[in-house]
Amino acid sequence: MGAMGRPPLNRRLAAFGTTIFAEMSALAVRTGAINLGQGFPDTDGPEEVREAAVRALRDGRGNQYPPGPGVPELRTAVTEHQRRWYGLDVDPDTEVLITAGATEAIAASLLALVEPGDEVIALEPYYDSYAACVAMAGGVRVPVTLRPDGDTFRLDLDELRAAVTDRTRLILLNTPHNPTGTVLTHDELAAVAELAVERDLLVVTDEVYEHLVFGTAHTPLVSFPGMRERTVTISSAGKTFSFTGWKVGWVTAAPELVTAVRSAKQYLTYVSAGPFQYAVAEALRLPDAYFDGIREDLRAKRDLLADGLTDAGFQVFRPSGTYFITTDIRPLGETDGFAFCRSLPERCGVVAVPNAVFYDHQDQGSPFVRFAFCKRESVLTEAVGRLKGLAAG
Repeated sequence: MGAMGRPPLNRRLAAFGTTIFAEMSALAVRTGAINLGQGFPDTDGPEEVREAAVRALRDGRGNQYPPGPGVPELRTAVTEHQRRWYGLDVDPDTEVLITAGATEAIAASLLALVEPGDEVIALEPYYDSYAACVAMAGGVRVPVTLRPDGDTFRLDLDELRAAVTDRTRLILLNTPHNPTGTVLTHDELAAVAELAVERDLLVVTDEVYEHLVFGTAHTPLVSFPGMRERTVTISSAGKTFSFTGWKVGWVTAAPELVTAVRSAKQYLTYVSAGPFQYAVAEALRLPDAYFDGIREDLRAKRDLLADGLTDAGFQVFRPSGTYFITTDIRPLGETDGFAFCRSLPERCGVVAVPNAVFYDHQDQGSPFVRFAFCKRESVLTEAVGRLKGLAAG
């Protein structure tokens, strides 16, 4: 068959069409609905951080290619951040890599560390880029499903252990977890670490919501015994500082792992976000009051939306972290999250996202729907008012 006789998109990516976020955001625009689907804030982050970016632009810092691993100021700030919050010692020259957001960090890590046929365990439901990145690397996805347990979702450690085979290369771990808002406990993380050491697995951890935790503080997996040489830790500035469009992320890991990830990353973007890197270096050094403030602001917004969703008739899984709330639509007499989300803008002028898109086992996610609460309080109050119509209906 000739070149044109085959579909243009390669078969690894054939299952991945337009993201649900694009579809639901377009629906929000078309209907004038309040968009609580996609997770981006509707206000900018701190003025002093924005001004730091302007200053870098004007001073000519980062307007040309920054160094491949990232500007030294930001790599140093990342190491200071790891020490300040977690007591971790990281070498800024050999153990830090700056990336085009956490999304590129995840892609580069999987492309670097996974061979075709390697199995990659991920907690289901998972952020949609995980599945695509595993596919691009030629890996085999092995989902371990988080299941509802009271008002939260839980990881079944026996199920995780049973998922590991001789072909397992790594575990892709996301905590605080999007979309469920679950934060793995110290004991759960310790069990994951023990399993990784026992079975000699790598772990890639997505910790972008590390500062958006509403209970006990976030604990990085790399801090557990035996994890220093086998963990690639990923975070970013977008969620913590509300500048999601800047796309500044970072990898911290042992030198040989950073070298491997950089080998893939340099052929993806090479470098990105030059002036923004200098601004994020300043952002990471903001006083504790900033980090406390954004957490408390989001906690209040979480409670406002969670209470409103409960009043509207949803079962609400109140999140321990992130800025998303997962709900169960079955108390409303609904079972199909896709159909529900596609009809919601017309019914009451609000957009949400069906969690089934984050599942390989779509039936497991069918009755769950995700709402974002990283919006202005007035917007959330208006959304809650509109959703009240569901209970009445």
